[in-house]
Amino acid sequence: MAQDFWNSALYEGNHVFVWQYGESLLELLAPKAGERILDLGCGTGQLTGKIAESGAFVHGIDSSLSMISTAKVNCPHINFSVADARSFQVEQPLDAVFSNAVLHWIKPPDAAIDCVEKALRPGGRFVAEFGGKGNVGAIAGALLSVLSEIGFSQPQSLNPWYFPSVGEYAGLLENRGFEVVCAVLFDRPTLLAGGSAGMVNWIAMFAGEFLSGLSDEVRSHVINAVEERLRPTLYRDGSWSADYRRIRVVAVKQ
Repeated sequence: MAQDFWNSALYEGNHVFVWQYGESLLELLAPKAGERILDLGCGTGQLTGKIAESGAFVHGIDSSLSMISTAKVNCPHINFSVADARSFQVEQPLDAVFSNAVLHWIKPPDAAIDCVEKALRPGGRFVAEFGGKGNVGAIAGALLSVLSEIGFSQPQSLNPWYFPSVGEYAGLLENRGFEVVCAVLFDRPTLLAGGSAGMVNWIAMFAGEFLSGLSDEVRSHVINAVEERLRPTLYRDGSWSADYRRIRVVAVKQ
């Protein structure tokens, strides 16, 4: 992404579920002492730190300077740097590339897969989880509907996300010489922190591109309208949930 719209304080304060859910992904990665591993889209570094606990040599990259700055504070013993998932390079071939909750932000997806393939040694593994087909379908649908009603002729053009099906993404990996050994799509309804402000916080953190360029008044109207449409299905007992669907993949470079 060209601009750094990430707020690392808001991310750590209200959206810790992003990396906490990713902890179980580490079981699929199964890092070993001495391995060279890249955490692609490392955010504020919590999972990078857990990979390092295995004794692996891990490097974290993220396109956000704000996230990398916070990661360096959280894990000062780990090497972090700002880099784009679509153009990063490594000095030596890696044993594994790990990525949690990142690849749905990357367009075109082929560019990131190409970089991963070039970074891995033969037999190296790519372990990733990200938003899959249907992810936040209710939230995105409400946003697109409200924007259309206030006069946006093509609100879909504002959508920053890429949510592929299992077949689509597995095909991209296979076309670049990977053997896909695991690929699954599953629902993960996710409780949002912040109580009644949970949906507002989520939109501010993850869906700001839909609202870019709007005045404060119009932005407030859109968010309120979206909340009202989602309230019957995603708000219960004083808290909001997000209708997440995730893809997990494990692929090996041939």
